[in-house]
Formats: sequence, C-alpha cells, structure tokens
Amino acid sequence: MSCGHPHATDCSEVLDRVYEYIDHEMADDDCATVREHLDECAPCLAEFGLEQAVKTLVQRSCGCDTAPEQLRGKILSKIRQVQQDLSVESAERV
Repeated sequence: MSCGHPHATDCSEVLDRVYEYIDHEMADDDCATVREHLDECAPCLAEFGLEQAVKTLVQRSCGCDTAPEQLRGKILSKIRQVQQDLSVESAERV
C-alpha cells in the first residue's frame, strides 16, 4: 500500500510491521520511525487503527489463551501475502 505521498519510510514497510509496533516488539528507534510515519500518513493511521481494533477484539474474545507460535507464524505470513497481493493489484490499476 502506498498513499502516493513521499515519506522517509515507505507505507508498505510500516504496515508490514504494524503488529510488531502494536505489540511493542520493536526497538525504540524503529518504534519512533513507525510513530512518525503514522503521525503524517492518514491512510496508514487508519489501517493501524483497524489492525489495533482487530487485535483488541481477538484478545478480548480469546481471553488468556495464546496461539501456538507456529500458528502465529502462519497467520502473519498469510497477512503479509494478502498485503502484497493487494499492493500488486493496486499497482496494476495505476
């Protein structure tokens, strides 16, 4: 995904790491880079808000159960693939 505006960090790079950001699994420098991008990019901020809402809903629905690491990896891989497919489709329309 790209909003069409130049940023120091590409939109797709930020969105690929949004769950790391939400889960506070990033180094402080990376976290600051993502925060800066979200502060200046409304489409990415909206996507971040959606991802955060989904994560909160899943967390609330699943209680304290944690997904096996292998399942988590498969889901993240699928999400990245869908994001990449959408990015390619978007580029083809332009």
